[in-house]
Formats: sequence, C-alpha cells, structure tokens
Amino acid sequence: MKTPTIGFIGGGRITRILLQAFDNKKINLLQAYVFDVDQQIAEKLKKRFPDIHLATLEEVATQEIVILALHPPMIMETLQKISAIVSEKTIFASLAPKITSSKISVVLPQVTKLARMIPNATSIINEGYNPVWFAPSFPSDEKELVLQMLDFLGTMREVEENKLEAYAVVSAMAPTYFWFQWKKLIDLGREFGLSHNESKEAVLQSLYGAIETYFNSGMQPDEVMDLIPVKPIGDHEKEIESIFETKLRELYSKIKN
Repeated sequence: MKTPTIGFIGGGRITRILLQAFDNKKINLLQAYVFDVDQQIAEKLKKRFPDIHLATLEEVATQEIVILALHPPMIMETLQKISAIVSEKTIFASLAPKITSSKISVVLPQVTKLARMIPNATSIINEGYNPVWFAPSFPSDEKELVLQMLDFLGTMREVEENKLEAYAVVSAMAPTYFWFQWKKLIDLGREFGLSHNESKEAVLQSLYGAIETYFNSGMQPDEVMDLIPVKPIGDHEKEIESIFETKLRELYSKIKN
C-alpha cells in the first residue's frame, strides 16, 4: 500500500498515539506533517519521531489526508483558517466528539471525503477500538485506503455518526475509569509482601480472566458476579454506580448537545 501524505492539525496526545501505532507497524513517518500552535509540543513530538515534518498550518492542510486532532473548542476557528486551503481532493478526518459533520461542512463545503473517528488510547500498542463514520459521498476506493490505515490501530468499526459520542463515553474514555484502580491494586499487593512483578502479574491475569468470564462464558451478569461470595467493597457498589451515572451522563450530555 502506498503511504499517502498525512497532515496532523494538533500535535498532542492523540497524534502521538497514532504516530506510535504507525511506527510500531513500520509505516513511513516521512509522509507525516504536523502543526501545533505550541512549538514546545511540536518539538517534543519531533524528538520522539524524528522522521516527521514540523510544518505550518497551511502546509499541513495541503496534504492528501488531513487529520484534525484538536479539542472541540478549537475546531471551528481552525476550520475557518484552512477553509480556503483544503480542496475537494482532500481526505479530511476529525477525531473530536461534539463537532458534527454538518458543522464541519458549513465551513468546508468543498470536502466530500469526510470522516469522523473516536480514537482509543490503546491504539498506541495497536490494540485500539476505533469507531469511524464516513460521509455517504466518500468514494469507496479511497475509503478502503483509510480502512487499511485504521487497521494498523487495532479494531475498527464503521458506525452511524449519531453514535460517536456514545462510543466516546463508553469506549474511548473507559480506560480512565479503571486504570487508577489497577494501579492501586498493584501498589497494595506490594504493600502486602508481593514483588512489583508478582503483584502486576496477579492483577493482570485476574483481569484477563475476569473479562473473559464476564463477556465470553455464556453466563448472565448476575451469575458471574455471584461466583465470588466475598465482596470487600460490596457496600460501596451503589455509590460507585451513582458516580458512573452522574458523571458519565453529564459528560455525554455535554459532548452530545
């Protein structure tokens, strides 16, 4: 597959994650151009990936594929700045929730090869779960090119646009709900006498087994949760569920409306 030139608008976390995923698979990063308003962020990215090109916003916007990797509040202003630069030939992908294709098309009406994706941090090890939406006008042959590239990131699922924000809450952000808990378990294991590696392996293998049991055993959720009779934090389950309910509903409402 010929690697097209790719321009990243924004050099933050998600651009770093995608570049690392491509680098893991030996994709030629000489085809990657990055712009960030913060020169220190851009230079830090260049130090990590020496083959990329640091470029101006205008230069990035002229590449074959342009990836908008910005937080929603910065997007509309940035689209205005590149509205006269991107063309009908540009493959344009936004990685942000909230900013819909209709909002993008108001500023970039010439772009028919439009996609939106909710990327996953675990793409950094090529194990992401990345839902993507393509505009109906997206040419099938060029869509195949994009899908081949997404395959390097992990699992790809083509979805309806109105579901992207739901995927952002229950998939893209999901690791943040659990990672700190896993760290605490490992730390406690060390406190209780295990080495770091022993504690890490114990938590890791238990989590693998727990996930497989819950999702692939064929048992109902209540049956799975009844397998262990002692539940040390069982008295706090409703409290934890309430936190999920409150915080994630607020988050979904914020990025959906």
